[in-house]
Amino acid sequence: MSDNDGKKTLGVRGGPRSGNVKQSFSHGRTKNVVVETKRKRIVKPTAPGAASSAAPAKPTAPGKSAKRPAGISDAEMERRMKALQAAKERESEEAAKREAEEQEREADRKRRREEAEAKEREEQERAERAKAKAEADERAKAEAEAAAQQAAAAAAQPAPAQPQERGSGAAKSAPAPRKQDKDREQQQRRGKGRGDDGRRSGKLTLNQALSGGEGGRQKSLAAMKRKQERARQKAMGGNVEREKIVRDVQLPETIVVSELANRMAERVADVVKSLMTNGMMVTQNQSIDADTAELIIEEFGHKVVRVSDADVEDVIDQVEDKPEDLEPRPPVITIMGHVDHGKTSLLDAIRDAKVVAGEAGGITQHIGAYQVTTDGGTVLSFLDTPGHAAFTSMRARGAQVTDIVVLVVAADDAVMPQTIEAINHAKAAEVPMIVAINKIDLPAADPDKVRSDLLRHEVIVEAMSGDVQDVEVSAATGQGLDDLLEAIALQAEILELKANPNRAAEGAVIEAQLDVGRGPVATVLVQNGTLRQGDIFVVGEQYGKVRALINDRGDRVDEAGPSVPVEVLGLNGTPEAGDVLNVVSTDSQAREIAEYREKAAKEKRAAAGAATSLEQLMAQAKENENLAEMPIVVKADVQGSAEAIVQAMEKIGNEEVRVRVLHSGVGAITESDIGLAEASGAPVFGFNVRANAPARNSANQKGVEIRYYSVIYDLVDDVKAAASGLLGAEIRENFIGYATIKEVFKVTGVGKVAGCLVTEGVARRSAGVRLLRDDVVIHEGTLKTLKRFKDEVPEVQSGQECGMAFENYDDIRADDVIEIFEREEVERSLD
Repeated sequence: MSDNDGKKTLGVRGGPRSGNVKQSFSHGRTKNVVVETKRKRIVKPTAPGAASSAAPAKPTAPGKSAKRPAGISDAEMERRMKALQAAKERESEEAAKREAEEQEREADRKRRREEAEAKEREEQERAERAKAKAEADERAKAEAEAAAQQAAAAAAQPAPAQPQERGSGAAKSAPAPRKQDKDREQQQRRGKGRGDDGRRSGKLTLNQALSGGEGGRQKSLAAMKRKQERARQKAMGGNVEREKIVRDVQLPETIVVSELANRMAERVADVVKSLMTNGMMVTQNQSIDADTAELIIEEFGHKVVRVSDADVEDVIDQVEDKPEDLEPRPPVITIMGHVDHGKTSLLDAIRDAKVVAGEAGGITQHIGAYQVTTDGGTVLSFLDTPGHAAFTSMRARGAQVTDIVVLVVAADDAVMPQTIEAINHAKAAEVPMIVAINKIDLPAADPDKVRSDLLRHEVIVEAMSGDVQDVEVSAATGQGLDDLLEAIALQAEILELKANPNRAAEGAVIEAQLDVGRGPVATVLVQNGTLRQGDIFVVGEQYGKVRALINDRGDRVDEAGPSVPVEVLGLNGTPEAGDVLNVVSTDSQAREIAEYREKAAKEKRAAAGAATSLEQLMAQAKENENLAEMPIVVKADVQGSAEAIVQAMEKIGNEEVRVRVLHSGVGAITESDIGLAEASGAPVFGFNVRANAPARNSANQKGVEIRYYSVIYDLVDDVKAAASGLLGAEIRENFIGYATIKEVFKVTGVGKVAGCLVTEGVARRSAGVRLLRDDVVIHEGTLKTLKRFKDEVPEVQSGQECGMAFENYDDIRADDVIEIFEREEVERSLD
């Protein structure tokens, strides 16, 4: 658009055309608008909504475009107006937010002020209650003293004068009750006091109940009775001695002074005073021996009942079951035999399960407990034991808790060392045996050879006119399984197995492990009674409460009767395999028994490993002086495997080297295991367990080696190989020649040189030599020089002459014999 004077003007959309309007924005906020006219330049501050209030622009004629400021289009102008509106909205939101925060702070200050005022009011009320109680106690004391004085005065006066004295006394004491009534009324109006008889004279409020009544400690019923008795004695005009209550005081081997006073129901100060009178300066927290405590008990007039620490186990019921209480129970069958003879596969076929598929290396490495119901409805409990030589103790435990032993022998392998060991365990446990000749489907099967081999170990089967049942079976095809189950049922019927399910449970720990998610878990075979969820029990050095019972199928059950294997959750620690589980009535009894057993076991271990005299210490030090040790740390998945590994490690070694297990445990490898291994320079062996993340990081930082194993063969072989490296290499001497000294010469700068003739073998410069005189060794060393004529040579053959000089030795004579030999090192290993 053009003006009359020919100058061009720029207008703002929606504003006047008479001047140039320049508008700028910064961060969404409008700055000053500069309006330029022909006469003057005016700077006007504009509000955020000023642009929207301007007059609408005049319409532009068709074909003519409106003139806009340079570089600003309609779209740009619209964008700037939107930014202006957004800035205004943000300002309003921030203002509202600040106002809300201010209100919240004000409310918080008000709440704190109210809490402080409430606390101050509560303190004032507590002080008032304490003051009222003190005043009530003083009044009660004054009244008691006045009553005692009146009673004493009445007893001292003659009989005729008693009414007058009583009247005068009542007249004199008349103002006191009025004052007491006034005080009592004030306290009753407040609802906070106590009456003369010590009873509460108002409603019990919540604050009084939570703060302990009158702001102080509540008296016990016994204290109230003693107070009433003292008041009655004072009213009677004299002190009457209470009748002495004689108590039976249980006295252990040592007892704390305060506990002794508690058992006698005497004041601790009186007991301490009596001890000091007898020349013992002790405090209430110190322990005294049983003889001293017996003197104190007799001095106070009580009776002594001497008990032992072992008496805590008397709470475990040792009850003989009555014949009418016994009920039939399923038999417990243990599968035993040599490794890889098909024990677990046979049990899988019976259970219709696939346990062997999950075993490392295809061998069982811990005891498994299962329950099977046959087609005829007979319930059988099976124990599957390992067959490796390292698991001797586990097989022994299996034989100790079993009723019937099924000896599995492979028809193609006959009797093996672990088979013989299983026979010995069964005979020691005096349990009947059934021979299962497995793998009968193989072409190389020879069951008659198995029967004849068993004769050597006094096991005579029925096929050879004996009394031991034998069944030919095949775990692969299922052949003979029905006959085996029938033989087991027949043997169980002959035994007439019974137990009492209606009593406190008793069982044996078959296996124990430390589960990451569930904690310590023990596989228990209940032998007597019924184990229920919630029962409190003690097992070995551990105790706990049954949190859950899980059967062999992984299902939770509420109870387990005789001959039922279950996993028990709720222990405070991992027990030893083979420990006996007993149910007790209270948690304190279980804790006391577990603590006593732990203390006894610790003392037994200390006594077994401690030298009792200086001579024994010196003998041990001398014995171990030349003995090399290989320390190791072992962690396993279950207690039985850890025990088996430790036993296998003890058998590795000889008189020169041995393997020492620093620590063995159940569960994952932890940071503390790494710290122990680093301090002793030992590797860590994990059997079916892994190290957690902190332990791995610590092992990498400290350079501790961690090795993982899932088969015990590999672990034993690796440890044996590592221990073999500690053996000193065997030094062997090989005689390579002899030489005879013919003449001795003196050479300047060299000393005596022997002119020799090599009579046998060869003489070498690098070999060792011995000087023999009359067949007696008088020197052993090395050669300083070996010459042939005038030349230094490395060796001289037999029949040739040479010159020899010994290193640092000159006492050589004619006719002496020189023995030449070489040494070689031979690596040794532990067989």
